[in-house]
Amino acid sequence: MVCTLSELRNKEVINARTGLKLGYVDDIEFDSVTGNILSIIIFGRPRAFGLMGRDQDIIIKCEDIEIIGEDTILVKFSDTAICTKSRSITVENLAR
Repeated sequence: MVCTLSELRNKEVINARTGLKLGYVDDIEFDSVTGNILSIIIFGRPRAFGLMGRDQDIIIKCEDIEIIGEDTILVKFSDTAICTKSRSITVENLAR
């Protein structure tokens, strides 16, 4: 199945072990040298309508993806194995 990023963003991610809906795909991480997708990222849910910030992002490695269907992506991992990180942006000075 060939899938574009915009099609991937419309798929809901569900943990097959617990049945929890994790959210929708917001971003992907890929290796720019090999072109392989490393993981999918689900942004954290906003707290208090975004006034209190967001929860941590959920990063799901490709090894944990069981199947990508028409409407959903099923993943299998334990809740303790969720790899989360806060969204941070690093800006480098490109002008020299």
